[in-house]
Amino acid sequence: MVIKNIKKYQNPNPNGRFLIDCPGCKKRKEYHAKGYCYRCYKTFSWKSKDIKCKSCGRTRPHKAFGLCAGCHVRLHHYDLTKSYNAKKSHSISLEKLRELTKSCVSCDFDKLITLHHLDGNRQNNGDGNLIGLCPNCHKMIHTYQYYEEVKDVLKQKGYNTEKVHPTNYVKR
Repeated sequence: MVIKNIKKYQNPNPNGRFLIDCPGCKKRKEYHAKGYCYRCYKTFSWKSKDIKCKSCGRTRPHKAFGLCAGCHVRLHHYDLTKSYNAKKSHSISLEKLRELTKSCVSCDFDKLITLHHLDGNRQNNGDGNLIGLCPNCHKMIHTYQYYEEVKDVLKQKGYNTEKVHPTNYVKR
């Protein structure tokens, strides 16, 4: 919908567009399109094009590069988010996190690896205290029934397992 009779005002900025009384926000602002200022145009008139996402195949509003918003963030901003979280949670760099989580030190699984502190102290980020474990081994080391199995495997591989005990992680 284009508004035909737009009252135009002189803009004090010689490089700017003419001013209008925006019908959306009721303020005098620079004209953008369809009789609105930029903000009101984006709010009331502009709609993003629906596309079939290249990554997930769903029909969603277009974000960038032929992707929906979720896939765009996952594919183009994941490293940035992961780096921020590694620094915030563990005070280590993304490179060190990737090195530690290449494969599970217990069973050599290499698909999904989490970071584990051997002594149970989250503030102790020393080289000998951080290891990568798959979710299965990580759950086992925190469980009374199975932690001895994982502890023995880690000891055979040369890790210091003196402080490994599931009671380190139980809050009482």
